[in-house]
Amino acid sequence: MLKRLLLVAVAAVWAAANSQAQHPASGAAAPNLLPVANPVSSAVKAQLPRYSKNMVAAAEAMPADKYNFKPTPEMNSFGHLVMHIAQSNNNLCSKISDTPAPDVKLADTDPKDKLVAALKASFEFCTTSLDKVDDSKLGDQMMLFGNRPFSRAAVLIMLSDDWYDHYGAQAVYLRLNGILPPTAQPAPK
Repeated sequence: MLKRLLLVAVAAVWAAANSQAQHPASGAAAPNLLPVANPVSSAVKAQLPRYSKNMVAAAEAMPADKYNFKPTPEMNSFGHLVMHIAQSNNNLCSKISDTPAPDVKLADTDPKDKLVAALKASFEFCTTSLDKVDDSKLGDQMMLFGNRPFSRAAVLIMLSDDWYDHYGAQAVYLRLNGILPPTAQPAPK
């Protein structure tokens, strides 16, 4: 199962890179692409600056008085979402890199400035801790979520999936409050 997951991840990264090579956005001839060293960890690390920028900007865009906003009573508040993203980043990047996670105490009722600062710090921690990560240990096992085993490759994929999922949730919360998410903002002229 884990070998299959790793194979699928590597194939997906290869297919995406190959697709870009065959269909460049500019219409120009594709350059010769050399194999990418560490394709899995490099792909996740390449996403980090974009999601850091957009997720922090989304947290900053929500007014402080809306951090307790819930789309429905059963859902989490926006403040809880920001807290959860920071905690997930710290936990997953710690596991992936074998680096101790920062000891940060957060509550979803903390003020906006504290939650945004924790979110920024979590992305800074991921940037620093993932810097030394390569693909040589993708098959190593680690325990998460109630002592369930996962490969390092699976946790890298989870981290990437979390960024997509959590930014999507932030965007919905913002739009429900009449705020355009960072990626929907008009391009500067």
